[in-house]
Amino acid sequence: MKIVRGAKGHRITSRLATVTVGILAGSLALSACSSTATTSASGGSSSQPVGVSLILKTLSNPYFVSMEKDAKTEAAKDNVTLTVAAGNQDGDTQTQISAIDNAISRGDKGILITENGDAVNTELGKARAAGLFVIALDTVPTPASTVDITYGTDNEAAGKLIGQYTAAKLAGQKAVIAMLDLFNNQVVSVDIARDHGFLEGMGIDPGSTTQNGQEAKSGKYTGGTGGDYVIACHQPTTGAIPGGKTAMENCLSANPNINVVYTINEPAADGANQALKAAAKTGVTIVTIDGSCNYINGLLKDGTIAADSAQYPGKMASVGVKTISDIARGGAKPTLPAGQDFINTGTALITSQPIAGITSQTPATAAGACWGS
Repeated sequence: MKIVRGAKGHRITSRLATVTVGILAGSLALSACSSTATTSASGGSSSQPVGVSLILKTLSNPYFVSMEKDAKTEAAKDNVTLTVAAGNQDGDTQTQISAIDNAISRGDKGILITENGDAVNTELGKARAAGLFVIALDTVPTPASTVDITYGTDNEAAGKLIGQYTAAKLAGQKAVIAMLDLFNNQVVSVDIARDHGFLEGMGIDPGSTTQNGQEAKSGKYTGGTGGDYVIACHQPTTGAIPGGKTAMENCLSANPNINVVYTINEPAADGANQALKAAAKTGVTIVTIDGSCNYINGLLKDGTIAADSAQYPGKMASVGVKTISDIARGGAKPTLPAGQDFINTGTALITSQPIAGITSQTPATAAGACWGS
């Protein structure tokens, strides 16, 4: 599933992101991992608690709150002493570095981390040298060998799903696109993978494997029935509602004819929608990635967000806790599927406006596996 391309993050080897195959592959990989760990864990004792640190990007985003919730649930089942830490905001690597050092000092058996940036890599190396089993959640670090294993979404595949949907929905109409990314001054693999995946789904060459904003600013998109496109802007949002609103305002100032808005996540999409409403702008297709209960049952259900690629963060965290618990008690370490550098926990396209030929779920169906509240 992965083609290693530096900071780009993880790519799928197939050019077409197929929802059913993605979910099946993730489920099989997780089942295999859980089965191996449970069987081999019989060699160790569960009478002593196992120390595990969960280090998140932030606790202001429900995505990471859901990781904390499911990790705590699994920890209670597995006699794990779970210590939770988080950055003060997206990009806060110093707080994460301190949490890694604390985990080493405490004698924890492992770390689960959603990295805020490559600046934490040196400390993770120290943790592994000290004998801790380190698992990345959500996104493969750069390089992937920074950690022992990653459980996460194929972010590029998720981006492709919403790009393919958008191209089909346009039905040959000219696309004037606003790209609302995470940052414009930090290289974060999830930011690059989602941005590039969307463009690839649209049938636009990203122009770089390691940076956003390197695509040709006008040309032809080849997704769907194809058509002309213009990239109106690339703006950072920090993945938050205020950032999304400001970014959309800036984009509308640059080009008021925007009719497609890609956003890094749902809060950024929410902020973009607020700016569009304030500008009395209608007829805009907003697409995003996340799959939270809040947005599935809200802006996605009513069609404000046209399409969303769902992720399953709670599954990533709970499987991570179990993995470290089992290893600490004598179980085998998980192995990666052939040709991949992470274990995929799946993704699915959600829309209340289905299009023939594009596999999708309704919000009602997706709500059965959503995260958050």
